[in-house]
Amino acid sequence: MFIGIAGIIGAGKSTLSQQLADHLGYDAFNEPVDDNPYLSDFYADMTRWSAMMQLHLLFRRFEQHQRIVWNKEKGAVQDRTIYEDTIFARMLHEAGFIDQRDYETYVGHFNVMKRFLVYPDVLIYLRVSPEVSMQRIRERGRDAEGGITLHYMEKLHQGYEKFIEEMDHYTRVLTLDWNEYKEPDEVARLVKEKADENREFLRDLKRI
Repeated sequence: MFIGIAGIIGAGKSTLSQQLADHLGYDAFNEPVDDNPYLSDFYADMTRWSAMMQLHLLFRRFEQHQRIVWNKEKGAVQDRTIYEDTIFARMLHEAGFIDQRDYETYVGHFNVMKRFLVYPDVLIYLRVSPEVSMQRIRERGRDAEGGITLHYMEKLHQGYEKFIEEMDHYTRVLTLDWNEYKEPDEVARLVKEKADENREFLRDLKRI
């Protein structure tokens, strides 16, 4: 299976991705954070760097997505899917950090890439309150994330709630209350139950 793990910053996606992949014998595909050349600049000056940050993440995520779908021999667990990038881009545009011209360029790139995408068999949504995510961000202590505010996380949480509601039309969504962690074997059991559901889905995402 191709399992995607979605959730706001600090939800615990990376930890669960690795644990679940180890438990299932799958490959774990981590979010490209540590080697992101725009991350520090982005949090220091969001107006200057938001557009390039999102375009960089989009191509990196697309590259990773292709590696997943072309590997037919082993399952995959992906820490944040390419579809979630649209939440960040739209939010940054609405907040005035990405202007209309750059946002249209981003949307154009995504809509071309979308023709070559495959939805995850199961998308796990780790639902975490903005307050809990802020606490987890502080605990892991990444310098680049020092400027994240509760207001930003609240807006991100709202964006994810809308995103998950829409994605439920296109793939199997497993929503977990992740304010408290669950063991990977329990998550694996819930994933199997969700994967066995017999459902029909719409063909394509709406235009973002």
